[in-house]
Amino acid sequence: MSAPGRIPVCLSIAGSDSGGGAGIQADLKAFARCGVHGTTAVTALTAQNTVAVTRVLPIDPDMVVAQIEAVAGDLGIDAVKIGMVGGVPVIEAVAAALDALPAGTPVVLDPVMIAESGGRLLQSEAEQALVALLLPRATVVTPNVPEARVLAGDRHSALDGADLARAVRAAGARNVVVTGGHRETATDVLLTEDGAVLEIPGARHPDGAAHGSGCTHSSALAAHLALGFTLQESARAARAIAADAVRHGLRALGAGPGPVNVLGVGYGDVHAVAGSGRLGAAPQPA
Repeated sequence: MSAPGRIPVCLSIAGSDSGGGAGIQADLKAFARCGVHGTTAVTALTAQNTVAVTRVLPIDPDMVVAQIEAVAGDLGIDAVKIGMVGGVPVIEAVAAALDALPAGTPVVLDPVMIAESGGRLLQSEAEQALVALLLPRATVVTPNVPEARVLAGDRHSALDGADLARAVRAAGARNVVVTGGHRETATDVLLTEDGAVLEIPGARHPDGAAHGSGCTHSSALAAHLALGFTLQESARAARAIAADAVRHGLRALGAGPGPVNVLGVGYGDVHAVAGSGRLGAAPQPA
């Protein structure tokens, strides 16, 4: 937790989404929503929109480390969120950079491994490196069900809920949140390192827009850890914030699944604020 009078700083280590729906763009908006200062170490540039990813340009691992060191050396880092990491060299570089942070710095790992189509986003070598190097360094890992099954190993492909979370912990994780988006009921399951299980229920919003919901969830969790909340409190807050972002999602943007809307911004809100003469005020969620 940061010193009194200083706003906490959260670092997102992730890819850039040119469409603004996921990646560091979603992370920065979630950080702002939670009241912390967001910083970034970009691992890849992507050309994408609501329909497709058309190109990915990985960032040199040395540059990823340089970004982390620049933030840590001046601003300090109160919590880290890790998203898209790409290949083995970047994973190795991120692991080394995490070891250089002050002991006890909360690290939230959102293992971006499975596309919405079901395709694997990481090569097998990178999956193995993520499990070996990042999983044990994370304070908490936040996979959805398909990602959790990859982390746990293919022999656990039928598991769900607390059993699946235990299999992920057995693979090297400390604390695990299996998110509920791909579950029959939209309930997150938190398994702590002492074996306690907490179910975090919530409404499902099928008419919302969910692109970036995983990024938003993990970033909100990291932000709350930076603010000094417990893991259980942070997981509950992240579940609520991500669900609200989906509920207010920007369904009318683009031809594909629209981005989440964690700030609750809409066309009507902007004009209402403009009409009030308070152009600098942030619109409030409906």
